[in-house]
Amino acid sequence: MKILVLNGPNLNTLGDREPGIYGNLGYDELCDGIKSFCKTFSVDVAIYQSNNEGDIVTELQKAKDGFDGIVINAGALTHYSYAVYDAIKYAALPTVEVHISNIFNREDFRKTSVISSACDGVISGLGTEGYYYAIEYLKSLYQQDGE
Repeated sequence: MKILVLNGPNLNTLGDREPGIYGNLGYDELCDGIKSFCKTFSVDVAIYQSNNEGDIVTELQKAKDGFDGIVINAGALTHYSYAVYDAIKYAALPTVEVHISNIFNREDFRKTSVISSACDGVISGLGTEGYYYAIEYLKSLYQQDGE
């Protein structure tokens, strides 16, 4: 099984950006943790981060032919990017939207996700653990399909 973990704008600033909201874990530490977690479960993982909407869209389009599932934290793109929504639909893979903070307990503009309806599920407010829960979910789907 191969999973793509996509991170959008400003996720590269984890550990420095608003630690009271996003925690003290740095982006490289998050990536290392995800890789280690996936290795434990024999899941191949590719992690990609960009501050540019077009790059995220391109990675989603490419995922169609090389991955079994997607975990996406689109950052601020979550709230307005119909291009990301369309690319998730195009990829046609099981996809879980993840947010480190609880977007429903924040500013009004963050309470709307235009990509959620393109995803199988949303994990919000469980910190970086949300990535692991998303990976476990995708792995369980993959195992069900393999039976």
